[in-house]
Amino acid sequence: MKAAVLVRQNAPLDIYEVELPKLDIGQVLVKADHSGICGKQIDEITGRQGEDRFLPHLLGHEGGGEVLEVGPGVKKVKPGDRVVMHWVKGSGIDSPPPRFNYKGEVLSAGWVTTFSSHTIASENRLTPVDPEVPSDVRALLGCAVTTGLGIVFNNVKLLPGQSIAVIGVGGVGLNVVQGAELVNAYPIVAIDRNEAKLEFARRFGATHTINAEKIDVAEALKDLSRGNGFDAVVDTTGLNRLREIAYEATRAKSGVTVLCGVPFADDRLSIDSFPLHMGRRLIGSHGGDAAPDTDIPRYVELYKLGKLRLDELITNRFTLAEVNDAVATVQAGQACGRCVIEMGHA
Repeated sequence: MKAAVLVRQNAPLDIYEVELPKLDIGQVLVKADHSGICGKQIDEITGRQGEDRFLPHLLGHEGGGEVLEVGPGVKKVKPGDRVVMHWVKGSGIDSPPPRFNYKGEVLSAGWVTTFSSHTIASENRLTPVDPEVPSDVRALLGCAVTTGLGIVFNNVKLLPGQSIAVIGVGGVGLNVVQGAELVNAYPIVAIDRNEAKLEFARRFGATHTINAEKIDVAEALKDLSRGNGFDAVVDTTGLNRLREIAYEATRAKSGVTVLCGVPFADDRLSIDSFPLHMGRRLIGSHGGDAAPDTDIPRYVELYKLGKLRLDELITNRFTLAEVNDAVATVQAGQACGRCVIEMGHA
C-alpha cells in the first residue's frame, strides 16, 4: 500500500510503499477511499503534546473504505462491506495494532490509520453502513461529525431554547453548530478569527458570529448572554486563553464548559473553581462520548433525510500525493470546512 509516513516532527510526510503483513486476530484489511484530516494529525506532526516516542508511524483516524479481507475471529464486517473507520472504540475485537517496515525500521500504526491507500484496522474501529453513502461522507463520520454532534447530544445534552457558544468552527466546531441547530438551540454563537469560516458557520446554523481578530471575545459573549452566561460553551482550539474565556462565559450555576481541543503540553488552566461547587460544570470531551455502533447509523439516517449537511462540509480535496499540501492548508486555517484526501484507486 502507499502510505504517508510521519518520519520526523515538523517535517513533510514521506509517501512510501509499505508491504502489507498477514492479518492477525481481529484485524481487517480495508481499501481506504477517503480520509479526513483532523487537528489531531496536525498536533502529531507539530509536536503539540511534546516528543513523539513512536516515530516513524502512520497517521489519520477518520476514513471511508471497503473491506477486502478479514482476520481470524472477525464477525462484525465481511469483504465487500462499506465502512466508516473511526478512532473511538465500538463493538468487536480490540486487535493488536499492526506493525510495518519503513526502510529497515519498525513502522508503527494505531488501531486505525487512514492516510494510506489501504489500512489494517481493528474490528472495533469499523462500522458498516449503507453502501449508498459516499465514502467521503463516511470519512467525516469517523471523527468530525460524531465528535461535534456527540458534544451536543451526549456531553451537553442541549435542549431546545438553550444557548451555546462555540470557539473555533473547524470540522468539529461546525458540527457542534449544526447539532445545536438540530435541537433548536438559541442563540448559537460561532467564534473564530477567520471571517470566511464565520460566514460558513452561518450556513450550518450559527445565529451570531464573533471575529476574534476584531472583537473582544469575552465582552462580546457577555453582551450576547446579557451577563448571564451561556448554557454551554465549547472550546475546540485548546488555546489556554480561549479555554479560560469559555469557562468564564458559562452560566454560573447550571452551565457546562466543554474542552475539546488538545492543549499544548505545558499549558495549565487558571480558573475560579468556586462556581463548580454551585453547579457549573467543566468537562473534557472524548470524541463526543460517541457510541459508534448506534450513533453512526443514526447520523447516516439523518443525512439521508437531509437533516445533516455532510456533503457541504467538504470544501477542499487533495490526492494522497498532495498530502503535505493538504496538511499545510489545514494547519494554516485556510479550509472553511473539512479537507479530505482522495486515494484515487483505479
